[in-house]
Amino acid sequence: MTGFQLYTFFLCLIVLIALTCFFAFLIFYIGKQKICMIKNGLADERIIKAMAKKHKRSSHIMGTISKVVSILFCALLTIPFIVVAISGNMGDRKLKGVPAIKVVASTSMSEKYENNTYLFTNNLDNQLQLFDVVVLHELPEEADLKLYDIVVYEHISGALLLHRIVGIEEPNEEHPNERHFLLQGDAVHYPDSFPVKYEQMKSIYSGTKIPNVGSFVFFMQSPAGMICLLLILCCMILMPIADSIVLKREEERYQFLLGLAQATAYWPNGQNAEIFNKIGGRYE
Repeated sequence: MTGFQLYTFFLCLIVLIALTCFFAFLIFYIGKQKICMIKNGLADERIIKAMAKKHKRSSHIMGTISKVVSILFCALLTIPFIVVAISGNMGDRKLKGVPAIKVVASTSMSEKYENNTYLFTNNLDNQLQLFDVVVLHELPEEADLKLYDIVVYEHISGALLLHRIVGIEEPNEEHPNERHFLLQGDAVHYPDSFPVKYEQMKSIYSGTKIPNVGSFVFFMQSPAGMICLLLILCCMILMPIADSIVLKREEERYQFLLGLAQATAYWPNGQNAEIFNKIGGRYE
């Protein structure tokens, strides 16, 4: 890793730890306040209603449904992050069987340049706009690549370009064992550096794309996106723990109130007695 990459990694790690500690403190502070209210009897009315419903059959079903929905929500939230992050990294390497996604990061394929007549004569209308998400596949064999295929290749500068094959030079005396390819962006005036060899190519675009969501994908692949994902996961882990502690205190308070009602044969607070009787909680 370069010095800048190490700096970015440790900076993001520090931010993640700080935000995780803050949200953990906030979650448990709110839980502590709820427990104080329970101990002081300020939540008795709500506890009586909630616990009465909890012991009904329909409440168990709703609880199960709620847990399933929570799991599905968590999966729907995290799976796209994971898939995008993995696929984004795979898109920078030569693919082997598993498709990957890549965000179009330039406008070089966004329109038909009028002097690129081959685009018009061959009805090549599969242009790619900035921030389109494209699905990339494993390259075919070198002999199977043909004119006007759109491929990802590594430029001599090290940049990865998604351009169209506009010329193929078959093996000859200068390069007897390989083909040379000429590539060009549809909106670009001139072809890329020539020649491009098959070994420089990473993947091929077969026509599947999702328009205008690339900015979100870029965010998910960024350190900030990863921090957001980890924070969400931490909150999803910590909140049920805090809720379980509060629910335990509510159950204890409810049992105390029931015991008090049985021992004294009346509810000490007139307003709460009326509520307690309405939900069928009266003991005689």
